[in-house]
Amino acid sequence: MADPVRSDLPAPRPAPTGPTDDRPPVCLGDFAELARAAVPPGVWDYVDGGSGAETTLAANRAALDRVAVLPRMLTGVDDPRTAATLLGREQAMPVAVAPMAYQRLLHPDGESALAAAAGAAGVPYALSTLSSTTIEEVTAAGDGPIWFQLYWLRDRGLVADLLDRAHTAGCAALMVTVDVPVLGRRRRDVRNAFALPPDVTAANLPGGRDDLAHTGTPGVSAIAAHTGAVFAPALTWADLDWLRDRTPLPLLVKGILDPRDAVRAVQVGADAVVVSNHGGRQLDGAPATATVLPEVVAAVDGRAEVLLDSGVRSGTDVLRALALGATGVLLGRPMLWALAAGGRAGAETALALLATELRDALTLAGCADPAAARDLRTLTEG
Repeated sequence: MADPVRSDLPAPRPAPTGPTDDRPPVCLGDFAELARAAVPPGVWDYVDGGSGAETTLAANRAALDRVAVLPRMLTGVDDPRTAATLLGREQAMPVAVAPMAYQRLLHPDGESALAAAAGAAGVPYALSTLSSTTIEEVTAAGDGPIWFQLYWLRDRGLVADLLDRAHTAGCAALMVTVDVPVLGRRRRDVRNAFALPPDVTAANLPGGRDDLAHTGTPGVSAIAAHTGAVFAPALTWADLDWLRDRTPLPLLVKGILDPRDAVRAVQVGADAVVVSNHGGRQLDGAPATATVLPEVVAAVDGRAEVLLDSGVRSGTDVLRALALGATGVLLGRPMLWALAAGGRAGAETALALLATELRDALTLAGCADPAAARDLRTLTEG
């Protein structure tokens, strides 16, 4: 017979689920609620949301969660190294901060703060064409490598000017994003009639079209209107040939999902392909990146590096990506959360937590370094 339930005992306290004033963040996810409390609701939706019904946004996380890694035993690993080589240069982790637009929406110091945090952590920082801080200011702020991310613009002269500025400023690599012929329909932004505040601009672009990004209209995303006016919708492989001839920098092609496109990117001269669905913000219904990553890795067959983007939230996710064959990962939204929560200091804390998690994951998987993790086997559960 079961013991009777005693009514004189106090109700159990709920388990802690996130940071408070006296409990600092212990994982990247903890920064999300801090960020949500720190920014206006429209800004939160702009950062947090995806396109369409947000099925691809949800799929990114679900796919990573289904990846089970088979750890190796008795390997004698005590204190693994987290360092790895990306684009021929050793980094503190196989991680780069993903390119993300308009970071001054989250914190007044914006891109400069996040680039400085990445430099302090020893990882690359990718600077968006739609940065709210200029290329020159950001490269001056960061001690680590800055990768310049290029959106293809209608004005090729402006594209050439951005390349020249990136070269002159000392950017270490060029990342061209190929999955944004037009901006995905992001329903949250449409419902919010989201527009940039007056003090946040596309700092690297001429101001003539900037009014489009700052004018709120019911039922319209001002961000989408602005990008529709300045982005070229018909990028082709011939344009990438021109770009490869135009820059001596290592070239990453971001937005690849089909293995056939990965092969074509390598043929054009890409040094790396980034398996990405833009964080679930472009074609809704596109596959989760973790799902297609192994096929892309097989198609590339060692001729270029392969990085995973979209959905990475922890050191365990980095281990999963490595075990699936990736060279490294891009880390996106969590860095914006951390920036909103604490500026440069928040971002440094987030990257330190990620390094700790990665070191723990490598130890538990029996891997002396990230290279060893690429030899791990995986299973897909569920």
